[in-house]
Amino acid sequence: MTTDQTLDRPAEQAADDTAVLVLEDGRTATGRAYGARGTTVGEIVFNTGMTGYQETLTDPSYHRQIVVMTAPHIGNTGVNDEDPESTRIWVSGYVVRDPARRASNWRSERSLDDELVAQGVVGISDIDTRALTRHLRELGTMRGGIFSGDALWADGRRRSVEELRAEVAAAPQMAGADLAKEVSTTEAYTVEPVGVDGGDAPALVGTVVAVDLGIKSMTPQRLAERGLRVHVVPSTATIDEIVALAPDGVFFSNGPGDPGAATVEVELLREVLDRRIPYFGICFGNQILGRALGYGTYKLGYGHRGINQPVMDRRTRKVEVTAHNHGFAVDAPLDGESTAPHDGGRYGRVVVSHVGLNDQVVEGLECLDLPAFSVQYHPEAAAGPHDASYLFDRFIELMTSQKETLGASQN
Repeated sequence: MTTDQTLDRPAEQAADDTAVLVLEDGRTATGRAYGARGTTVGEIVFNTGMTGYQETLTDPSYHRQIVVMTAPHIGNTGVNDEDPESTRIWVSGYVVRDPARRASNWRSERSLDDELVAQGVVGISDIDTRALTRHLRELGTMRGGIFSGDALWADGRRRSVEELRAEVAAAPQMAGADLAKEVSTTEAYTVEPVGVDGGDAPALVGTVVAVDLGIKSMTPQRLAERGLRVHVVPSTATIDEIVALAPDGVFFSNGPGDPGAATVEVELLREVLDRRIPYFGICFGNQILGRALGYGTYKLGYGHRGINQPVMDRRTRKVEVTAHNHGFAVDAPLDGESTAPHDGGRYGRVVVSHVGLNDQVVEGLECLDLPAFSVQYHPEAAAGPHDASYLFDRFIELMTSQKETLGASQN
């Protein structure tokens, strides 16, 4: 905003630092503008992580969502260029209670507030995020909007709550949203095997094609650390393009939107399963596997978002503390084996391999007659925890086993 523009406005409007949060059910909260000034609308969700706000902001799975941080103090460690999970901030808006007045960390390169301004992310601070979270837990996620700066004014007067709420009500719903193509890379790229913490790169053990539905940068990194060459391809990749890369395994990433709308991705995965190429999926990739097998998906009341969610691995009976970011889940039988419903059961038997202990949500699927498995959470877990990192090793074991099986059948 230029000085001339500021002087052209009424003094009250020019000096107004107010921000207003409006939910579609009519609830409002008034605080201070944080980050960019303006208007933003989207599905409003809450994240329970105590750390990792930079990774949260840059997670493509938050596309078209306004994120409420339940931890009260945000911005303490500033922002750096090493921790982002993608090339930009993806959240539609940001809600915090008590932003740091200054960043205090040796790795900090700039303040969070400045970064939000630079990337045009509208936020609000100084509101009761605990009360807001309780409201969302009781009534479920809903659309919301943040309004500040000139967006709060019209014809020299403050806009009414009714006007702001009408803008929120006009925003698209998350149910039915097909968003992967909006966050996916447009050009394929390759991540070669890489050493951990500056160490020597491991020997090449295999090749994986990762379909980018909103992939976080740490995911191919975790695969590369284990000696895998990772070809990351757009969500629009065809089965012929994937097969041409001669993969030992195929990976489907996390991503935003409603899995019920992901028809192209489901059909692509069925092509992978039909060729018996070992498959591993996380988050959205778990939901896509569920749909490819013929199970349904549904929208959770308020979702799982944070880095402190307990999940049981039913194979080992161990409980893991895990990182989550999902608002949809797979509807599959929790107990015992079931036959995948698709096409008369041609994909064979399936078990729910992992289950969330807070609400018994399906957190993983394992095919017993196909080389395929998936989990709903994030084993790459930048910002932690790392309890589930073994899943990348399990993927390598699956690929190795499939090679041995194919080799034995050819002899």
